[in-house]
Amino acid sequence: MPFLFSYGTLQLPDVQQAIFSRRISGAPDELPSYELGKVMIEDPQEAQALRRTYYDNVVFTGRPNDRVRGTVMEVTDAELAAADRYEEPAGYRRRVVTLGSGAEAWAYSCDRTNPTSE
Repeated sequence: MPFLFSYGTLQLPDVQQAIFSRRISGAPDELPSYELGKVMIEDPQEAQALRRTYYDNVVFTGRPNDRVRGTVMEVTDAELAAADRYEEPAGYRRRVVTLGSGAEAWAYSCDRTNPTSE
């Protein structure tokens, strides 16, 4: 089964239940050489519903001391496809990454990003 690294909403029990129809336990891990960024929510109705103006994002820096904390979870291929559908409207793509633990996992990021400060 594939591994999925989440640094955002896919860690939330309510989101997991809605997308995967189950709660997925995972283990803490880190994404080295990345930092947190933001992606503006372009749909004003969605921003209002979420009560925020941006989605979290990860940005590759290449600096080995930069790290993004998150959770690595084991998912099925069907759950990975469901996560793709969940992430796609915001412009996120699934990419293979190597985690701090050395494990390879899928992670979502968006090429369109904004600075971390608003």
